[in-house]
Formats: sequence, structure tokens, C-alpha cells
Amino acid sequence: MINQQQKDDEIKALDWKLIKRLFVFLKPYRKYVIFALFITILTSALGPLRPYLTRIAIDKYIATSNLSGLVEIIVLITGTILFHGIMQFLMTYLMQWVGQKVLLDIRLNLFDHIEKLNFRFLDKNPVGRLVTRVTNDIEGLNEMFSSGVVMIIADCLLIVWIVGFMFFINWQLSLITLSILPLLILSTSIFRKKVRSIFRGIRLNVAKMNSFLNEYLSGISIIKLFNRESDKSNEFDSINSENRVLWVRTVFYYASFFPIIEIISTISLGIVIWYTAGNILSGLMTIGTLIAFLQYTEMFFRPIRDLTEKYTTLQSAMAAAEKIFDLLDTDDITPQQEQPSDFLGLKSGIEFKDVSFSYDGEKEVLKNINFFVQKGETVAIVGATGSGKSTLINLLLRFYDYDSGQILIDGRDIRSINLTELRSQISLVMQDVFLFSRSVSDNIHLGKDFNNDDIRKSALAVGADSFIEGLPDQYDNEVMERGSTLSSGQRQLISFARAYFNKPDILILDEATSNIDTETERLIESSLQNLLKDKTSIIIAHRLSTIKRANKILVLHHGQVREIGTHKELLENGGIYSKLYQLQFQNLNN
Repeated sequence: MINQQQKDDEIKALDWKLIKRLFVFLKPYRKYVIFALFITILTSALGPLRPYLTRIAIDKYIATSNLSGLVEIIVLITGTILFHGIMQFLMTYLMQWVGQKVLLDIRLNLFDHIEKLNFRFLDKNPVGRLVTRVTNDIEGLNEMFSSGVVMIIADCLLIVWIVGFMFFINWQLSLITLSILPLLILSTSIFRKKVRSIFRGIRLNVAKMNSFLNEYLSGISIIKLFNRESDKSNEFDSINSENRVLWVRTVFYYASFFPIIEIISTISLGIVIWYTAGNILSGLMTIGTLIAFLQYTEMFFRPIRDLTEKYTTLQSAMAAAEKIFDLLDTDDITPQQEQPSDFLGLKSGIEFKDVSFSYDGEKEVLKNINFFVQKGETVAIVGATGSGKSTLINLLLRFYDYDSGQILIDGRDIRSINLTELRSQISLVMQDVFLFSRSVSDNIHLGKDFNNDDIRKSALAVGADSFIEGLPDQYDNEVMERGSTLSSGQRQLISFARAYFNKPDILILDEATSNIDTETERLIESSLQNLLKDKTSIIIAHRLSTIKRANKILVLHHGQVREIGTHKELLENGGIYSKLYQLQFQNLNN
């Protein structure tokens, strides 16, 4: 068993490790940070200078009725205050600017890393959790980089300057004033240990809440259809209750800690007044010394309170940093050839050679798959649900990497081809079409270089132009989230236009016509021929017309290729395909 002290040591070591990693992001702006630190050192000295000047004004000028000297010292104090304010403005502005630049760098770095993660990781992690990392957790670092670190240094330096001025004026009174430090350190230590674990829990709870909301709102139609609003509301209430409990605990510790600091501060002031009263009467101390020490005592506890709040900021940042670096340290990245590999298009064909694959490392989804797709061929893949049809496509696109065997394009292993070049030559049309909250035109070109004529030609080629031109703003019409205002057939037509616009050498249709009604299917039947023309096509489909068009058909069963042939040949063999045909297509045939 690890005792509590060992746990605290581990946490402390982790803190310094995280801080060191976070500071790496400050390196590009170190000149600005150094300048801000210089201003910090200067401003931290100006604050404690004012009580010292006040002591001089009282003892040297007010007590002696020296009006001209008093005016001079007042001008000096006023100038000090103004200069201090200007320096604080520069420091605050500079660090806020640096902080925002650093947050931008971290957010871009994290987003870029998420884009590189493979589908194995993305399939296992809720979208809401990843959104939390890029939004809430990054914002959790905001105050730390914008002011936290510099202000912690400023407060520490301020305490040093205060103590230095106090000892310079009267070291005996300074020792008596600081006698309450053990009590202050004990209170701060207890508070620090309590809030650390709470802020980590809050971060976890926020991620849990975001994951729930993302899933719930995405599936709101199903929730309403099955009247599960009440259950989901109770579940959300439970998550929120956990969050409320954590925050209430935080409020309790804050509500307890700050009054304790005030009590300790009051005790210190009482000690100063008690000690100096007798000395002033005996002439050993002056009124100016008393007032200066009263100001120093109050000033001393102000950075203590600020440091406590900054520590909370630091703990919140640490909790966020743990999650951010945990994601950045995730190495579930698809290995790829970084250098261009001169893959400019398919020349001979695609070959699956003894390919086997398992999602979980135990149960094989594909077993020793062997087949060849010649350039210009249309190959259909059929099989029962779970037979591995879509998995073949995932491997070809390198959404996942196969465990054994080879997938070859023109005789080259696809893992030796630059991933960007590989996918640029492939267009995938899926059953569940994803449309972005952009215009119809944007959803077709997806940021690729384009002109309006190319977009219209693509829509015309697949029969999407008629319904698009019927929209209020035609190609500039905004698509709602996931295309919710369009029918399934319309969304599918846009995806066909998107595939055509990409001008791929390899076209993959994964149940792409399953959501299209009979009328829409007739509309795109001839257009689909344009889409498939001069393309090497792999089609996963159950539509009879599409399968009949294929040059050959692969029949998958329990992850193995059990039959290969044309539609006519497979029907005559009376095997698995023939049975599937009789079950699925005999009504259409009649």
C-alpha cells in the first residue's frame, strides 16, 4: 500500500513535471516573458516603498511641521503610485497577450494531434470528452499563462520586499509580526491539499457531462420517439448533482480559509499595536513606524491571499494539463510514409493478399482474404451483417492497419504510400452521409480548389442539380447540422456529387444507395454510370441493379471470401450468394 505522504510526493513530482512541459510552450515568447519578469521585479519593489515613504513623511515632515518637505514627499509618493500603475498595466497587457498566443499554440497542437489519431482510438473515446480537451481544458490554462505564473512570482517578490523593508525599519518588531507564520503555513497547507483533489474531480465531471450532452443531443430524435426524456433528465440531474457537490465542497474550503486568514491578519495587527504602543510612549518608536508597520502587515497578507487564489488557479491548470498531455501522449497514430511517394493514380490494380485483421486483438474479423481488383473493374462485395464487408474498406483506406498479409496497389504495400496521396485518389460514399453546417457548395468541394462550374457539373453528373436548384439559395443554401433539413436521398445525392468532384481513381460505395427511395434511385441510375465510368470501383450494396453491374462479386462469410464470380455464375452455383439473392432480391425480381 502507498501511504498518503507517498501519494502527495507523487502528486508534487507530477506537478513540476507538468509545469516544465507547459513552459515549453512559452519558449517562442521568452523575450516577452523576460521583459514581463523585469517589470514584475520593478513593480514588486514599488508597492512596499510607499509605507516607507509614508513613515518618512510623518516622522520627518509632519512631526516637525516642515510643509515644503511634506509637499515634496507627497509628490514623490504620487509619482510612485502613477509609475506603479503604468508598470502594472504594461505587465498585465503583455502577459495577457503572451497567454492568448500560448493558448492558441496549445489548442492548434492538440487539434492537429487529434486529427492524426487513428480510428481505433476515435471509436473508443466519446466525442464530448475530446471536445472538452480542446475547449474547457485549454481554457483552464488561460489564467495560468495570462497572469498566474508572473503574478505568483510578483507576489513572492512582494513578500520578500515587504519583509526586507520591515527588517530595515525595525528587526525586533519584524520578528514579532512574523511570529504568526507557522499558523499561516499550516492553514495554507491544509487548504492546498483539499482543493487539489476536488479540482481534478471537477475536470472529470465536466468531461463526463460534455460526453453525455453530445450523445444525448445527437440522439434526441430516438429519445423523444421512445419517450425516454424523463430517464435522461434524471441521468443528467445525477451528473449535475455530482458537479454541484464538488463545487459546494470547494466553496466550503474557500469560505473557511479566507476568514481564517483574516483572523490571523487581525492577530498580527493586534501584536503590532500592542508592542509599539509601549515603545511609542517610552520614545523608542515613532508614530511613523507604527503606521508603516500597520500598512506592511496588511500588505503582507494581501499577496498571501492572492497566492492562495493563484495556487487554486495552478491546481485547476494542473488538472487540465494532466488531461491535455494524456491526450497528447497518446500514440495511437497511423504510421505513414511522410515523404511523397509519387503515387499519382492507379495503374494496374488493387490486391488483398492473405489479409487478416482483428479489432480487439483476439477475435479475427477477416481471415486470409485474397482477391484482385483490376483497374477499371467494378467489384461488388456482399455478405451477411458482420461478415467483414465494411472492414475491408476500412483497411484499404487505412482507417485501420491490417494485422497480417498485404494490401497492394500497383504491387506496392499501401503502408509505403504517403497517406495523403493514397486518400486523395479514393472517394468514399457511405450509407450514413455526414454533411457539415456549411453551404451545399462547401459540402461538395470540402475546401478543395474549385470553381462554380466544376461544382455544377458534378451535381449535374449525378442528378443532384434539380433539387439543389430548387433550394432557396441553390448552391449557396446553408445546410443545417448533419443535413437535418434534407431528405436521406438528397443528402446521398450531395455525397455522390462530392465523390464525383474529387475525380478519384478509386471509388468506394459502402451501402451508398440503401437510403435512396425507388424514385430517387431511378433518377440517379444513369448518373451512377457516369460516377463509375473510368473508375476502379468497390461496391458494398444490396441493390440488385448495382450488384448486377459489377464485373465480379465477392461473397464474404464469417470474415472469409467464400465465393467469387459474376452474378450469373454465382446464381448457377447455388451457393451462399444464391441463397442471399433468394432471401433479399426475389421480391424485386418478381
